[in-house]
Formats: sequence, C-alpha cells, structure tokens
Amino acid sequence: MTAHDVDTIPAWAWLAPVAAAVLLILKFAHVIPPENGFVLAIAAVLLAGAVFASVHHAEIIALKVGEPFGSIVLAVAITVIEVALIISILLGASAGSEFLARDTVFATVMIVLNGIVGLCLVVGGAKHREQTFQTTAASSALSVLGTLATITLVLPNYTLTTSGPNYNSSQLMFVSLSCLILYGVFLFVQTIRHRDYFLADVSEDLPLHDTPGSRTTTLSVLLLLVSLVGVVLLAKTLSPALEAAIAEAGLPKAFLGVVIAALVLMPEGMAAVRAAAANRLQTSLNLALGSAMATIGLTIPAVSAFALMSGMTLQLGLDPEEMALLVLSLFIGTVTLATGRTTILQGTVHLVILGIFLFLAAVP
Repeated sequence: MTAHDVDTIPAWAWLAPVAAAVLLILKFAHVIPPENGFVLAIAAVLLAGAVFASVHHAEIIALKVGEPFGSIVLAVAITVIEVALIISILLGASAGSEFLARDTVFATVMIVLNGIVGLCLVVGGAKHREQTFQTTAASSALSVLGTLATITLVLPNYTLTTSGPNYNSSQLMFVSLSCLILYGVFLFVQTIRHRDYFLADVSEDLPLHDTPGSRTTTLSVLLLLVSLVGVVLLAKTLSPALEAAIAEAGLPKAFLGVVIAALVLMPEGMAAVRAAAANRLQTSLNLALGSAMATIGLTIPAVSAFALMSGMTLQLGLDPEEMALLVLSLFIGTVTLATGRTTILQGTVHLVILGIFLFLAAVP
C-alpha cells in the first residue's frame, strides 16, 4: 500500500455503505416494499459490500493508530454488530430466542478458534512455510478466553438455584461483571501495561505502510460507522428470509446462531487472513483471539442487561456434545499456540474441528 493508496479511498469503499444507507432510508420510508424478492437480493449484495467496506476502513484506521489498537477497533466494532443483531431478534420474541445468545456466542468462539485461526495458519503456512508469534500474548489471551467461556457457557449447567441451564438474576449480574472485569484488565495489559507482548518483534512495531492522513482517517471512521450500521440493519432486514430459509432447509433453529456469527465475523476474518498472508501472524492472532474475548466479555453482559430489564430468561448452558467441542477447541488451541511456531498442520487440525462443529450444528 503506497502513500497514494492510504490517502485515497477507492470508489467501492464509499459507494457500498452510501448505497446501503440509501436503500435502508427508502425501506424505512416505505418507498420500496421490504419483502420484495428483488429488494432482498439487492440488500444481500449491499450487505456483502458493506462488510468489505468495513474491513477496508478498519484497516485504514489500524494503520493510523498502530497495533494492537487497530485490532481492538475492529473487535469492538464486530461486537457492537453482534449485540445489535441478537437484541433485535430477541425483541421479536420468537420461539427458541432465549437460546440465541448462547448459540451465537458459542458459534463465534468455535469459528474464531478453529475457522479464523485455522485458515490463518493454513494460508500463512502455505505461503511462508513456518510463522512465529509471541507465546506470552497467546497464552494470556487463551487463559482469559477459557475462563470467560467456562463461566458463561459451561457453569450455568451446574448451578442449583435454577432448574435449567441458566443463571438466576444475581448470578447473571455477578458473571456479567466478572466478564467485564476480565476483559477490561486484558485490554489494559494489551494496550498499556504490556503492549510489547502483542507485537511480534521490533520490526512489526514499525509501520509496514505509509500512515494515512488525518482527513482520510476521519473519513474512514465515518464510513466505518455507516458500514457497520448498514450491516446491522441489512442483516435485520434479511433475517426473516434467513430464518425461513433455515426452516425450509430442515436445519435446527440453533443454526441461526452460526449464520449470525459467520456474518459478523466476516470482516475480522478477512483482515486476519490478509495479515497472515503478509506474514503478520501476531496481528492475525490479536484480531482472532481479541474478537472471541470481546464476544463473551462484552456481548454476554450487554445481552444479560437487556434480559434482566425485559424479564427474559437467557439459556446459556451448552449441551454435552457442545461442551466437548469447546474443551477440545481450547485444548488444541493451547497446544497449537504453545511453541510460538506454526505450520499448515496445526491449521488443518483446527479446520477439521470447525468442520465437525458445522456438521453437528446442521445435523445434531
């Protein structure tokens, strides 16, 4: 990326979010019929465009602020999308919606730990044979992620105050506060106290590209916000058709959580794979593991607050086969990231686990 590149926003990167905004304005103004098949097809195309645009603008911002702040910007943005989607569907109060937060968070963790990490290792290993990263950063992230996943997705199955796989109000508030504390301390360590842990080496702390100007960065911030809002509202527009398609295909309702997770993780996944291809695996891991932690550390407290205020019961505990996959993913992730060196073999193992998860999600 040259100096001209970073200070010039390509036409598609601003046309996609602007077109998405125009379509949404026309829809909410009842100028166009929302259920029209042609309109839904255009919405799907613009949704993909908004996702690609959000990746581009997030990378511009990341170049300006540097690592690991750039990874955090995208992780928090993705979490905002996820929370908005979950709450918008919960407001519909359809049957089985009390499981949606659990299904989406679990799917996010599985897709991140196995899909994004696995793809990064395969792409990076295929291009560079072997890649290195900071084991201190990886072990820190996995310890926090493992704790967050256990207290939110496993422990609810074993409490005695409620009969189902859920917490009572006081337990939910305590666990939500614990998630916020853990994630907040991790961010403090990542950005201030031990920032050097999350940089591959001295050379990676140096700019890989020319830094974009203030005008370009400001415009990218605005377009990123428009893109993210467009992704949320377009996905909400398409969700009834998506739910109908899932039911028509004979897939379980829980598969909706997989689709939502895959959708909101697409920008981050693309950015992580591109970083791995550029031999910046540390950046890829910052993006991937940071996203998984933000999903639990921020999404669960936000959705829990909504549930407590609305009187809704959240079913958070995983089924036995899902717990087995979660434990396997955390164990293999720990083994993969223990040596500081990776090849395509580790990536393949992660992708196989992802395939098993997706198959069992479709055919439980």
